[in-house]
Amino acid sequence: MVGTEDTTPQVSTSHFAFDSQATIAYFCMEIALEPGMPTYSGGLGVLAGDTLRAAADLGLPIIGVTLLYRNGYFRQHLDEAGNQTESPVQWLPEQFLEPLNAKASVAIEGRRVFVKAWRYVIRGESGHGVTVYFLDTDLPENEDWDRTLTDNLYGGDAHYRFCQEAILGLGGIAILSSLGHERIQTYHMNEGHSALLVLGLLEKQMSGRGLGAATVADKETVRSRCVFTTHTPVSAGHDRFSLDLVSQVLGEEIANAIISMDGAADDLLNMTLLALSFSHHINGVAMRHRQVSRQLFPRYDIDAITNGVHAFTWTSLPFIRLFDRHIPQWRRDNFHLRYAMSIPPEEVRAAHREAKREFFAQVRQRNGVDFDLDVFTIGFARRAAIYKRPALLFSDIERLQKIVSSVGPLQVVYGGKAHPHDEAAKEQIRKVFEAADALQDSVRVIYIEDYDIALARYFCSGVDLWLNTPEKPYEASGTSGMKAALNGVPSLSVLDGWWLEGHIEGVTGWAIGTDAPDEDNVEDELESMYGKLEKVILPLFYKQPDRFAEVMRSTAAYNGSFFNTQRMLIQYMRNIYRLDHQP
Repeated sequence: MVGTEDTTPQVSTSHFAFDSQATIAYFCMEIALEPGMPTYSGGLGVLAGDTLRAAADLGLPIIGVTLLYRNGYFRQHLDEAGNQTESPVQWLPEQFLEPLNAKASVAIEGRRVFVKAWRYVIRGESGHGVTVYFLDTDLPENEDWDRTLTDNLYGGDAHYRFCQEAILGLGGIAILSSLGHERIQTYHMNEGHSALLVLGLLEKQMSGRGLGAATVADKETVRSRCVFTTHTPVSAGHDRFSLDLVSQVLGEEIANAIISMDGAADDLLNMTLLALSFSHHINGVAMRHRQVSRQLFPRYDIDAITNGVHAFTWTSLPFIRLFDRHIPQWRRDNFHLRYAMSIPPEEVRAAHREAKREFFAQVRQRNGVDFDLDVFTIGFARRAAIYKRPALLFSDIERLQKIVSSVGPLQVVYGGKAHPHDEAAKEQIRKVFEAADALQDSVRVIYIEDYDIALARYFCSGVDLWLNTPEKPYEASGTSGMKAALNGVPSLSVLDGWWLEGHIEGVTGWAIGTDAPDEDNVEDELESMYGKLEKVILPLFYKQPDRFAEVMRSTAAYNGSFFNTQRMLIQYMRNIYRLDHQP
């Protein structure tokens, strides 16, 4: 199935108790590290990048594994009506990554597909380095089609996607062996795309005896080394591939082994089921998501570790300077942000105004629009998807116009890409453009194209309110509001995902509707959203600016200090990786 060639050993050090030669391998289909590296599509990749940055800060002996994506995700282009078109992203891996000589191979459809790795090192606050390996099949010894397998993120048909996931899981195991990482204690599958790695581990465990001869003890040995994080709260979102395709690509022995390992249902390989059946610890990404996941997979004991964001990465420069002045230990220990409660509100307001000015400069540069610093500004930016309901704010245009005329002016800024094949999501973008036209005389609404992590840092810090309107229970966690919170920006959000844990009414923001998990009453949600804008939020901003600044301060103190990847990763270390901090 897999082969390895060449070796390049690596040694890591850590401030935590662990075998100095052992490593945690963190597999994810996408990892966001730099704006110039378009190797991510949205929240999953951004979370992975933030997780590995926190690992570098904490000195954790972790290795990241992902695919290269030479064509990037895509560049988004929006015309005057909001119609999205896409083009490939031109980037040069050699400008960011170090090519390594080691190679491995994966057997795909009976032929050897060779894989090489590029290395990126994340440097943490303490100087510790975390390596991320980007797998690449664009090699002269491969056939033309095989060379494209690491070109496009979430591109192609089921055949292409399954071959990609074979490269990630099986090729990742093989390349780590070729690089000398032979004493890895824990393999962390971040979502199900990498679940085939369990077959690579089992093959190594069998030492050539064949997967069909694997005993319960063999499988338990592999299971003891694997953990799994699921991010998807709806059954249809979990990758499935026909067993005929599995047999075609990886062979009949693998297909039969998957059936015997509880990785298949209804003649389909379910990548999540495969990961679940071979993981000794499983977690969802928020408390509510744990409940939803247990309903989807009742046979499995699923824990919860709520997501976070990398605090330093997502804090704007004005707030970095503010926190450095008042809370000098916040970078080393994010929980120190709790002491933001002692910062004078006028200083919070001044830092926010500076962040707002910097964001509006980006708006002017990208869209040619001059926004007013004194006008209340709502932000909505995330991957475009129909369940996120980006156009919900414009469900009642007349009500919105009435609010503005009676309470005060309003500006709204949008951003986010729709998947190239998701026509329903593209229609949501067009609806925002239609609303912008309908409101042009009363509310300024713009949509900034090609939203990425470079723009996101300005976006999340430069608005006055972060709006989130997902349809419950489809928000597994969400992290955009966490980024905003680090910059003192409160949320107005449906009570789903992380917001169930971060919401304190009037303190960290405001809720849309109730916390009933199965509530499906759009009318009540609209009344709640419009009512709070009209009667609470806009009056607070325009008539009680000091009180609004206090809400900003408590948002940063309460949510910034908890919803970060430093806290999240410490929970992973103690509860999943079983690494205990040495005092």
